[in-house]
Amino acid sequence: MKIDILTIFPQMFSALDHSIIARAREAGIIDLKVTDIRDYSESKYKNTDDYPYGGGAGMLMTAQPIADAIKAVAPDPYDGLRICLSPRGIPFTQQMAEKLAKQENLLLLCGHYEGVDERVIKRYIDLEISIGDYVLTGGELPAMVVLDCVARLKEGVLGGSDSAEEESFSDDFLLEYPHYTRPREFEGLSVPDVLLNGNHAEINKWRREQRLIITAQRRPDLLKKARLSDKEKEWLKGQFPDTQFDF
Repeated sequence: MKIDILTIFPQMFSALDHSIIARAREAGIIDLKVTDIRDYSESKYKNTDDYPYGGGAGMLMTAQPIADAIKAVAPDPYDGLRICLSPRGIPFTQQMAEKLAKQENLLLLCGHYEGVDERVIKRYIDLEISIGDYVLTGGELPAMVVLDCVARLKEGVLGGSDSAEEESFSDDFLLEYPHYTRPREFEGLSVPDVLLNGNHAEINKWRREQRLIITAQRRPDLLKKARLSDKEKEWLKGQFPDTQFDF
């Protein structure tokens, strides 16, 4: 099984030079390659982040370095899954790990800062995965969790019994809205106009609606815990007329 990891902190994966994963690599069961996204940045200073359109705290990872890194290590047609580790992703479970272990190729993209330009997700990512309802400083640790969980399911990696752990947290229970940063146009995809007009009321309204939609699509179970107004509940029912929500 070949696993590619894209990150801006490749040194963090030195942990994979030890223990069971190291033995799996030495035995040829796992072919692991860690790629530094900064190597593909066209910026003079090898920057990989920029300010988000529409304002907000923090920085976003820009599209160009990530896209070029993906095209270099996992170009189309790609016989496998290209995954982004993200707090708004589908929850990672043992059942998902078992499905991923059947793949011959996996790519794990480690997000950082406030996230990744949404156009990278739309263009190059097959699946967003979250390892739990909490926020970390980056996708490196989640990538190691996914890699470890998947690798141990490959024949010959483990010599004994295994165990599993579950973790959870509480938040406002709505998933993140899409993020965009420069350039305004990227590979035929544009930043939504609402983020460019400077009207913060409209931006906040759009972001709230996007959070509601994404949560309804991916984690409808969280809506029961979320703080929703009666107006928002009715709006969601209008967006998903065939869905029965448990608010």
